[in-house]
Amino acid sequence: MDQVLVQVPQQIVNGITLGCVYALLALGYSMVYGVLKMLNFAHGDVFMVGAFAGWGVFSLLTRGGSPVVNATFILAAMVLGATAATALLGAVIERLAYRPLRKGSRLAPLISALGVSIILQNMAMLMTSGRAKAIQTELLIPAGAGVHLGGASISVARLLIVGTSVGIMLALDSVVRRTRLGREMRATSQDLEAAEYVGIRTSRVIVSTFIIGSGLAGVAGVMIGLYYMQVDFTLGFSAGIKAFTAAVLGGIGNMRGAMAGGLLLGLTESLGVIVAAPVYKDAIVFTALVAALILRPAGLLGTQVRDRV
Repeated sequence: MDQVLVQVPQQIVNGITLGCVYALLALGYSMVYGVLKMLNFAHGDVFMVGAFAGWGVFSLLTRGGSPVVNATFILAAMVLGATAATALLGAVIERLAYRPLRKGSRLAPLISALGVSIILQNMAMLMTSGRAKAIQTELLIPAGAGVHLGGASISVARLLIVGTSVGIMLALDSVVRRTRLGREMRATSQDLEAAEYVGIRTSRVIVSTFIIGSGLAGVAGVMIGLYYMQVDFTLGFSAGIKAFTAAVLGGIGNMRGAMAGGLLLGLTESLGVIVAAPVYKDAIVFTALVAALILRPAGLLGTQVRDRV
């Protein structure tokens, strides 16, 4: 029992770190669903593209096991490069796979998104020959640097992931609630046709939602690459399913719910490995999801917030 309790502080730190990544990814799902009432099942593979974009920038700016420029510059370039690549990809997906089908059957965009997911995954597999690509995080962030708190070791990499994720989530929450674009997103989310009647350019709002959500997935991709120190073409499937789970858990369509759902999912996954072998962590996560939805079908915050995006 003592050995189990000793692991709890470290697993809480691990859970918060993973939860922040899941929360960033879940926000993209939740934003698109909130505006269009449609699920973007290609979102997980956009995340995978972001991870590879981060690896690409890392590879360009390191030579022979050493960074060629300042490590802080490389980290910033990885985040900006991945965000730009995935934001552009999100705009393309909205234009080619969603917009032509927006007024058709609700199943059509869903199938289209699955098709985009398979295309992206296969393209990544061909371009990498199916091999995982390493990101040597220790070249950018000293492996031994960090703090010890309450029996847990908190590395600088984890602090960076949590700090960046929380900063982005707070900034996004402020944008949605205090800017004109945010007001238009909330109006479109509540009633798309009524928003058009009052002069809101809903197509611009929708593509902006895809761009922002996909950009967040790009940032999350860089974070997961730094956390696991490698990326591969299968990354998007499992991460996408977990982010979707987090969005549903928090109340899909609700931004703050997606953040809460991501954190809860990360903590459940990390604490679950204390009582069961790591191979069962996904089973534990989805068991918790089923239990949570039985007790609260609308999600954690699904009925508590009026404005939903």
